Amino acid sequence: MPNTDKPVRVRFPPSPTGDPHVGMVRSALFNYAFARHYGGTFVFRIEDTDTARNTEESYSALLSTMRWMGFEWDEGPEVGGAYGPYRQSERMDIYADIAKKLLDGGYAYRCYCTQEELDAANAKAKAEKRAPGYAGTCRNLTPEQIAAHEAAGRTSVLRFRMPEGTLTWDDLVRGEISFDTSNVPDYVLVRADGSPLYTLVNPVDDALMRITHVLRGEDLLSSTPRQLPLHSALIALGLSETVPVFGHLPYVMGEGNKKLSKRDPEASFSFYVKEGYLPEGLLNYLALLGWSPGGDKEFFSPEEMYAAFDGTHINSNAARFDLKKCQAINGDHVRALAPDDLARRIVPFLAEQGLVADPPLPEQAATLAAAVPLIQERMVVLRESVDMIGFLFVPEHAFAVDPADGAKALGEDAKPVLEAAAKALEALPDWTTAAIDATLRETLIEGLGLKPKNAFTPVRVAVTGRRVSPPLFESIELLGRERTLRRLAAALGS
Repeated sequence: MPNTDKPVRVRFPPSPTGDPHVGMVRSALFNYAFARHYGGTFVFRIEDTDTARNTEESYSALLSTMRWMGFEWDEGPEVGGAYGPYRQSERMDIYADIAKKLLDGGYAYRCYCTQEELDAANAKAKAEKRAPGYAGTCRNLTPEQIAAHEAAGRTSVLRFRMPEGTLTWDDLVRGEISFDTSNVPDYVLVRADGSPLYTLVNPVDDALMRITHVLRGEDLLSSTPRQLPLHSALIALGLSETVPVFGHLPYVMGEGNKKLSKRDPEASFSFYVKEGYLPEGLLNYLALLGWSPGGDKEFFSPEEMYAAFDGTHINSNAARFDLKKCQAINGDHVRALAPDDLARRIVPFLAEQGLVADPPLPEQAATLAAAVPLIQERMVVLRESVDMIGFLFVPEHAFAVDPADGAKALGEDAKPVLEAAAKALEALPDWTTAAIDATLRETLIEGLGLKPKNAFTPVRVAVTGRRVSPPLFESIELLGRERTLRRLAAALGS
């Protein structure tokens, strides 16, 4: 079990660069679930020191993503908190102060090596079959040497002084991990222009924000041996109290067993929002990418996950993203919704196409409420509702039969079927599903001797515009007598 002697504080620190990635959202989910399980604090902070790549559009997309997934952060942008500000671009004075304390305390030093000198040293190391990396050239400069470099106009970066020995930590996911610090060169904390690097700001923020557990991607595992000594230095300086417990989550793999890339269509979080995945469906699937509640259970609500997510049962092996399985789980969640809830969630997709108002007018709302039970079992994502029931809402002047379906179903052979159907429906006294069912079966199957497929497909395409639709007789009842007869007549060309 994870060490939770102190109140749990976890963080999710994305950079506002580009469209949010599903792997990033999974990381947010695991941290959020961990905090909720232990009744802890979920800190949302923005790592926006990379001014060349950060955009306000991406920042807004991050906030929108968090809200869409239902992640309510306890501290962070627009919420505040005791350890703010929560955007790194607003914390530059803090980093400068910490960097000075590290320098004054002997935990960091100024390095005056030029890039050309560093490149030459690395080239020599490779030629001698040694591992490249900073050799500590400026680690023990005398005051006279420093003065000479300054007089020569050399600029300097600030490097962290790595301690000697072996670093060991108990990873939440991978168990005990050890690194020999001789394989971890002194690294840069602050550039020559004074701007701080991730190597400084990330652990400093974790320390000052009292983060107790860090759940992050496996790709950041190599940075942990650098961060642990920095945490120890901050504790020695009286700026922090404890080193966080680290847990490194497995990679999310795509096609060809390659790490899921931002270039992969399924990696883009906005894809799932636009297609109409449910937050709880996507959350359920992302949770299974490296974690299991135990047993064979694969369908669960967010609340069930949070209740079960104690930091165990996280798999260290890479997880493969399977879009078909994601769709299947989302479909299960669609079917689990109350019909009125599903109708509410469908509205934005119909409104986007101009099919209903948002909120729907009373007549539209009544039709939607009646139509949803007809399609709920057939739906996987919400956007499918547009094709499934759009025919009920489209203005008659804009109604059109899908050309491909029309070509197959509305040829010359369909004419007697449509004529007989129109005549029978026009004379029908009761416009109910049962009456429509009975009269069309009697007229087309018994009267014309047709098989159901040949009898009903032309009618379906004529009135709904597609070969695949909700149940035909219910659809005709909802469409109404006038519009049904008008569409049959249009299909007949009259």
